[in-house]
Amino acid sequence: MTTDHQDTDTTILDTDVLVVGAGPAGLMLATELRLGGAEVVVVDQRPGPTTESRASTLHARTMEILDSRGLLDELGTPPCEPRGHFGGVPLDLTLPSSHPGQWKVAQTRTEELLQRRAAVLGADLRRRHQLLSLEAKSEGGGVEAEAIGPYGPVRIQARYLVGCDGEDSTVRRLVRAPFPGRDAARELLRADVSGVEVADRRFERLEHGLAIAATREGVTRVMVHEFGRPAAERGGAEPDFAEVTDVWKRVTGEDISQGTPLWVNAFGDANRQLAHYRHGRVLFAGDAAHRQMPSGGQALNLGVQDAFNLGWKLAAVVRGSAGEDLLDTYHSERHTVGRQVLANIRAQVELLLGGPEVEPARALLTELVALDGVRQHLAGMISGLGIRYAVEGPEIHSGAHPLLGRRLPDAWLEPAERGARRRTTELLRTGRGLLLSLDGDGAPALRATAAPWSDRVAFVADRPAAGGPLPAGQALLVRPDGYVAWAGSGPAGLARALTRWFGTLAADD
Repeated sequence: MTTDHQDTDTTILDTDVLVVGAGPAGLMLATELRLGGAEVVVVDQRPGPTTESRASTLHARTMEILDSRGLLDELGTPPCEPRGHFGGVPLDLTLPSSHPGQWKVAQTRTEELLQRRAAVLGADLRRRHQLLSLEAKSEGGGVEAEAIGPYGPVRIQARYLVGCDGEDSTVRRLVRAPFPGRDAARELLRADVSGVEVADRRFERLEHGLAIAATREGVTRVMVHEFGRPAAERGGAEPDFAEVTDVWKRVTGEDISQGTPLWVNAFGDANRQLAHYRHGRVLFAGDAAHRQMPSGGQALNLGVQDAFNLGWKLAAVVRGSAGEDLLDTYHSERHTVGRQVLANIRAQVELLLGGPEVEPARALLTELVALDGVRQHLAGMISGLGIRYAVEGPEIHSGAHPLLGRRLPDAWLEPAERGARRRTTELLRTGRGLLLSLDGDGAPALRATAAPWSDRVAFVADRPAAGGPLPAGQALLVRPDGYVAWAGSGPAGLARALTRWFGTLAADD
């Protein structure tokens, strides 16, 4: 339980997990930690959710994640665009999913949604708190952090600390975590402007550069890159609107200087990734773990999915139902995904910001994406639907299975006994694991094998609806984040998989 008391002028907090940063990744992590039974304190310098017009795209896998936690009713039905792009080349993103395509949700809305859920679940969110220092104690001793809040110094003692504090992470600097990669060499200037009339442009490559424009509700977002122009040394400052208008005019020939700028920024093609997402009792998620150009709207989604992978694992370790080696799977799984995403973004940057020399490659890619196999591969990478985590050794599962390591499909189930049909996604809303027997008779051997883990894994015996993606006569062990960890028609290997992902037997706790 988080405790709060005063020591002279210093507030002292004791908690299980300290999360630094209340952006989408930090707030998603807080909700998952609370759902898993861990006490959590979140500190953030900002007074509230971002008011800047930053990331505005939720991809299919992120929408599925929100659905699996019952958050979509509150979100409503945002606009959906089935077409995305790869390096500016149009790309159909529709793949089998409950939410195919890309959904237009302002980052402000996403943060507000997750903040409310975190508060309902009991997370302790402390705004206007700046992290000053941290110290990882000797083995098993946790982490002690110092922050300054609106009412004075705060000392926080936590068993674990997670840095979710963005691409210029203070946690990363204090830990001195190696962050290899490359700095920005090129950049896009971006502005939200009212009072201008320009034609919508979707990655229009002109003689002197790249121009993008889209108008919604009277506000026009423009983005522009001048071929050959290097990224400026800005020292953390944003560009002036005059710089945007000058570059826009040189590239397009249009004058937008009469408009009123609502927000101006620049983002470069820096591409870096932490060598390790875990440093003992300090872990990283979101932009604190990887820095990339936000091409295709992948950055926010990548961070939310980092947090969704880490939250249930860290909560299980804090509760004592799993060993610390479970946290190593966070690094191995998400570092691999992050590396793949950063690689596709590097390729996209070349296609987007390269000059005339990249036109042959763009022409070839335009031909290739017409092939459905290529389109599916690229769409799976961008949407997050193509993720497949490595499944350890054949000894923990019964043969190869197409769903192993992949997310559980959203599918209808027919009840074995009286009752209404239900979706697999609804079964994940408690944040517990799931053993899903698809023969509908209760599979006594499976139930008996899983019984010692009943405090952390729900057992459901239903029949899959005809024509759906689930295999009748099979059983699936599903992690709290929705990925299939074991599959089989009988209990062989099930106990090992349960131990691997859900820890020691309940009887031995």
